[in-house]
Amino acid sequence: MKDNASYYDEFAKTYEDRRGAGYHAWLDDAQANLVRRHSQRGRLLEVGCGTGLILERLRLDFDEVVGVDLSEGMLDLARSRGLKVQQSSAEELPFEDDSFDLVCSFKVLAHVQGIRSAALEMTRVLKPGGILIAEFYNPRSVRGAIWSLKSGGQTGSGGQTERDVYVRFDTPRQARAYFPETMEWVESYGLRVVTPVPFMHKIPLVRDALQSLEHGLAKPLAPIGSFYDLVLRKL
Repeated sequence: MKDNASYYDEFAKTYEDRRGAGYHAWLDDAQANLVRRHSQRGRLLEVGCGTGLILERLRLDFDEVVGVDLSEGMLDLARSRGLKVQQSSAEELPFEDDSFDLVCSFKVLAHVQGIRSAALEMTRVLKPGGILIAEFYNPRSVRGAIWSLKSGGQTGSGGQTERDVYVRFDTPRQARAYFPETMEWVESYGLRVVTPVPFMHKIPLVRDALQSLEHGLAKPLAPIGSFYDLVLRKL
C-alpha cells in the first residue's frame, strides 16, 4: 500500500482523463450544487481539493475559495486553473480557528486513517454558524458491496490500482460520531443511490433518467447512497 501523497501524485497524471463528461462530471456537478445550496458567500475551504474541479465550479459563488491537498501533483493542476491552494494534511490544517464560512470535503475522508483528527480540524477552522459538508463511502450501498468483491480499477499510468491506497467505509451513524456534539445536523445527501455502475451514465437516455432519479432521491435515500454527504452546522 502506498502513502496517500505518492498514490495521488501518480494518479494526477491521468486523473482528468475521464472527468470532463459522463459519470464523473455529474458527480462533480452534484457535489458543487450541494455546496451552493448552503452557500452564503464568505470563504470556502475544500479539504482534499485534488485538481480543483469542484473549486473551479464554485469560485464565483464565494468571496474566496481555498483548497488543500496532500498531493503536489494534484495541486499543480489546481494552480494551473488560477486557484488558491496549498499542500496540507486533513489532520493538521494550516489555518486559524474560525477562518471559513463553509468547509467541504468530497471523496477524501474515506482515505484518511486519522479520521477523528480530520473531523476535529475541519470543525476547528469553521466559523460559528458555518456549514460543514463531509462525504464518506457507505458500506450499505451497491458500491460498498461491489468493492468487497472486485479487484481495484487502474488509477495510474504505471499499473497503480484503487487497492494501492488506504480506503475506509463508514456507516452514516459512524460518520456522524466523528464530529463533536457542537455540530448540529442539517441534512444528509446521498449520491449514486440508484446508479449500479458508472458506465450507465454514458448511455444518453439512461443517463438522463438516472440523473433525474438521483436528484429526486438524494435526500430520502441518502442512507443507502454509495457516497454519503453529511451536512452539519457549527453552533
